[in-house]
Amino acid sequence: MSEREIKLLCGGANPKLANEISNTLGIPLCDAAVDRFSDGEIRIRIRETVRGSDVFVLQPTCPPVNENLMELLLMIDALRRASARKIIAVTPYYGYARQDRKHTGRVPISARLVANLIESAGADRVLTMDLHAGQIQGFFNIPVDNLRSDWLFAEHIEQMLGGRNDGIIVSPDAGGAVRARMVAERLDLPLAVLEKRRSHDGARIEVMNVIGEVEGHRAILIDDILASGSTLVKAASRLLEHGATEASAYCTHGIFSGGLGLLEESDLKRVVVTNTIVNEQAEKSDIVEYISVGKHLAKSILRIFENQSVSHLFPHY
Repeated sequence: MSEREIKLLCGGANPKLANEISNTLGIPLCDAAVDRFSDGEIRIRIRETVRGSDVFVLQPTCPPVNENLMELLLMIDALRRASARKIIAVTPYYGYARQDRKHTGRVPISARLVANLIESAGADRVLTMDLHAGQIQGFFNIPVDNLRSDWLFAEHIEQMLGGRNDGIIVSPDAGGAVRARMVAERLDLPLAVLEKRRSHDGARIEVMNVIGEVEGHRAILIDDILASGSTLVKAASRLLEHGATEASAYCTHGIFSGGLGLLEESDLKRVVVTNTIVNEQAEKSDIVEYISVGKHLAKSILRIFENQSVSHLFPHY
């Protein structure tokens, strides 16, 4: 029997990250084309054999979410029909993750539907990062490796503080307290939590209370998704009102759907995100800093291919 072969297939969602993973592993990206027919339908063409190979499809389902999700599904289907041995969907950002439950009547559970689509297309495994809700892993009937970014943030914050112990880790809401606590425990820093209230239509968010003593501290907000940034901007203002000396934010997925204006005019000193999603405008902004997760993902891909534990690769605390 021939030795198994690993291949990397890149969609159009984040080619920069795909190239970084490719360079780290020393494995070239598959010769493939993703383009459009004249009516806008997506056309996938894989120009090399993948028969019997373990293929990792590098495609976060970031904005434009529907386009990138459809590309992912079609690439998986093409690989399945081309007799790939294993197909692993590498989706560092999982679109529709915030629609993970019925918060009111007559709404879909979109995160579950996306999981069904990925499975039905033919994926054997999913590799993602900081899912918005942990229960999304249970929406799949195939293995899901959900990588954490908290230890990456902890390392960066430690360098940023420069040995000073005046930092305080802040969760922007109660739901994110576990994520923020992981960072706080890693750095041996205190933890604060903000209480926020969302309007019935979901359009407005008000930060109500600060639970914890932030006066005299540099407040560091920890979150998973930065969409418009309005929650973080309001949180920063409330923290400064309660005596924090400065406010910054660390978020895994930087969508920046509202542009950079709101953030650049806010009280936030810095906004740090990973490159699971790349926004050209944000890359040029003085307030935004990117942390790369390319090596993080590359190591995980290699461990999966070698049938080794992914969790043992990264720090636990």
